[in-house]
Amino acid sequence: MEEVLMRYGINPNQGSAKVKSFKKLPFKVLNGEPSYINLLDAFNSYQLVRELKLAIGEPAAASFKHVSPSGAAIYSPLSNELAKSYFVDDMELSPLATAYSRARGTDRMSSFGDCAALSDKVDLSVAKLLKREVSDMIVAPAFDDDALEILKSKKKGKYLIIEIDPKYEPEPIEERTLFGVTLVQERNNLLITEKILNNIVTENKYLPDSAKRDLLISAITLKYTQSNSVCFAKDGQTIGVGAGQQSRIHCTRLAATKSENWYLRQHPIALAMKFREGVPHTVQNNAIDKWLCDDLTVPERKAWEECFVEVPHKLTDNEKREYLNGLKEISFASDAYLPFRDNIDCVSQSGAKYILQTGGSLRDKEVIDAANEYGIVMAFSGVRLFHH
Repeated sequence: MEEVLMRYGINPNQGSAKVKSFKKLPFKVLNGEPSYINLLDAFNSYQLVRELKLAIGEPAAASFKHVSPSGAAIYSPLSNELAKSYFVDDMELSPLATAYSRARGTDRMSSFGDCAALSDKVDLSVAKLLKREVSDMIVAPAFDDDALEILKSKKKGKYLIIEIDPKYEPEPIEERTLFGVTLVQERNNLLITEKILNNIVTENKYLPDSAKRDLLISAITLKYTQSNSVCFAKDGQTIGVGAGQQSRIHCTRLAATKSENWYLRQHPIALAMKFREGVPHTVQNNAIDKWLCDDLTVPERKAWEECFVEVPHKLTDNEKREYLNGLKEISFASDAYLPFRDNIDCVSQSGAKYILQTGGSLRDKEVIDAANEYGIVMAFSGVRLFHH
């Protein structure tokens, strides 16, 4: 039997934590000490990026927090606006580093202290990018020596680095012990391909290649997101992930808000913001989101004003809505069926043009009729992607 000790279980008071296997473990800890949650993030996030690479053929990355992705992406060139919004306009990025900057850029606030997952060998460009971000760990199939040296210096030498075997295939049956009881099931080894997009149920049936790619990214992301979950995607990356809500409409509203925040961060006012010297990226992230997206009390406004060289204009609700009208051609996927038309009404206001859902609700006709009202293209996958 092979074992690896962990710092602790899910919480620090849960000791006697270890990983054990009767076979050779499919990963190595190259630096740092893992916790239970660290390994949950590592195993889920690596499966996600491996499947993205397999499905689309481009380097893939994910930014994981608490066993759900804050964002996921494949390589696609960055516009000048996105590069500035992601704080990488001063860097030359490899394709893999570009994928990670996109994944982290989905929701930079939620990616604080993330697990960075990469589909390919980590190069120097990825390491330099991670060096300037607050990240707790990385998982990848391999590391260049110079990249590994930089990563080992993070967090005063405690940055967790996990190398995982890209050829490893788990057993088809998986077990989990809960409350002293062992649960057994077939693992979810469903291969997500373009075939799940074939059953288009709306009057508008035109699904461009870019939308097919983005719907696949959304579906694969949802396969490793705590349910209920939904996902918005555009240009090869997620732009809003709603996870772990008991009501699907609350998931949808959460993801819609995140996608709108992602778009607002590209507003000319956001890109022109100048911060005082020494204000870290984490504080800049919060300041941008607060300034663009939230109503501020007088004390809050005064506190955030101190971050700026020049206090920027605060967008009005009308100015935000006018700008958000430019958020279009968005792909949206759900890990199960959409039970009511309220989800369609919500996503249509956030630019959704293409929808993938399971189908099979008693109100399918009502939901299809709503999609037709907005000219949305909607496909039924016939596949549920719950993940717990």
